[in-house]
Amino acid sequence: MPTYPESLLLCPVCRDPLTVNSAGQHGKKMDDGAARFLRCPRGHRFDAARQGYFNLLTGRGTEFESDTAAMVQARVDFLGGGHFQPLANAVSSAAESFAGNLPLVLDVGAGTGYYLKALQERVSVSASVALDISKYALRRSAKELPDALCLVCDVWRPLPVADQRVDLLLNIFAPRNVPEFARVCSDRAVALVVTPLPHHLREIAELAGLLGIRPGKATEVATSMAEFFDVIEVRRVEFGMRLSPIDVRNVAAMGPAGHHTLRIDVDSLPPTSDVTAAFTVQVFQKRAHTS
Repeated sequence: MPTYPESLLLCPVCRDPLTVNSAGQHGKKMDDGAARFLRCPRGHRFDAARQGYFNLLTGRGTEFESDTAAMVQARVDFLGGGHFQPLANAVSSAAESFAGNLPLVLDVGAGTGYYLKALQERVSVSASVALDISKYALRRSAKELPDALCLVCDVWRPLPVADQRVDLLLNIFAPRNVPEFARVCSDRAVALVVTPLPHHLREIAELAGLLGIRPGKATEVATSMAEFFDVIEVRRVEFGMRLSPIDVRNVAAMGPAGHHTLRIDVDSLPPTSDVTAAFTVQVFQKRAHTS
């Protein structure tokens, strides 16, 4: 396990610093060095799940519907086919260009860890933290990212990260709590925000019952970030995919449509479908003294 900066994490109950511990039963240090529990000075303790993530949801839980096990499996299967590799490459390239040396990375809405893993294969980081509301997704993240701290939390609550500690923030197809992003990011930190373009998956959108993507979504994102962050680059990433019927089902099931009954009849689909993938990658930099 990497050495994490002191006071990087905050207790979701009292907001005191959380210490990362790698001790096992009776305080004996585990041979693999994995984080075993988080504890604050007031005694609030969060033990690692068997799969390696920590659940920091407290109190009444969350109002938001997290990705189910089936949705996560669909994402693992689809992304495992390499269909979104060009997007992963674009995110990693942007991080390489703008993030600086050995950034501390926070992935808000990390999902299965696919993009964070791709980034770490290209960019040397000092430490990384993956946040998601779905424990099913973070089970995968913890497996794919053994050196990361994987934390179940609600992005609309105060994030469990101390002020001005993050150098590079990822936000890929995930909600944006911009005031909290500004609080946890250091001055001049970089935030990479990825959103789909309106014609993303257009060839199968109606067939799969996918939610429509509003025109101008990238502009809406920039406007929402403008109080604390400046846009320094916008990259448009567009490529074609040749998908099997199972791929079509998975790409539909891994997104918000997966919360509902999909109307795709896999047997009625052609052997392959040519489908467009289209995204905006926006690179933001936090203005100094705006937390």
